[in-house]
Amino acid sequence: MNYKAKITYLFHSCFAVETANHLLIFDYYQPKVSTKPDGKITGETLKTKKNVYVFSSHSHADHFDPVIFKWAKDNPSITYLLSSDITHLAGDNYHFLAPYQAYTTAELTVKAFGSTDIGVSFLTQTDGLTIFHAGDLNWWHWKGDTKPNQQAAEKLFKTEIAKLAGANIDIAFFPVDRRLEEFYAQGAQYFAAKLQPRLLLPMHFGRDFAATAAFAKILNGPVKTAEITHKGQEFYF
Repeated sequence: MNYKAKITYLFHSCFAVETANHLLIFDYYQPKVSTKPDGKITGETLKTKKNVYVFSSHSHADHFDPVIFKWAKDNPSITYLLSSDITHLAGDNYHFLAPYQAYTTAELTVKAFGSTDIGVSFLTQTDGLTIFHAGDLNWWHWKGDTKPNQQAAEKLFKTEIAKLAGANIDIAFFPVDRRLEEFYAQGAQYFAAKLQPRLLLPMHFGRDFAATAAFAKILNGPVKTAEITHKGQEFYF
């Protein structure tokens, strides 16, 4: 099979992306009650992997699990790219990014963009691919909120998306969260229309896998998506 990336859905907003020469792990989190191995990463599974980069977009517990730092015991070469709101850490392999800061090596470039919650979103380029992980960047339109707050949320979101103009995104991960009721996909649809990534995979839906099927039915235009049905599911780009 010819592909540029293997994408594994791990849970909620966590995906592992394996490119030609790199392994990128975004926003690792597993529910504490889970006893099944599907979707879990351990230091042992990463032991022989090269060029491993672990991202955390912010300090919310559903995007940042400190267990990620234990992986370095088995693979000391892991590089951590963390939002600047994740504090009390120090080390040569920890790199902290505030919005609009960048991290660059000869083979990988990461630029942090803003969020409409805390933390950052990540635009990553490596091995000929451009990958965007939104973190908690979304159009958070809550029905019970006041009209001024809803308008402010819309403005904040659209302003941030405008800063991504011109990004030629191959793979994007973006929230599709049915706590927002009928507005659950509004942000993802807007992002798809403006940025037109080649593949947009939904995230931030917890165990509500049906949300991904619903989203696949309403996403218009040339942007591709996929229904996610289980942890450990693989996609090829």
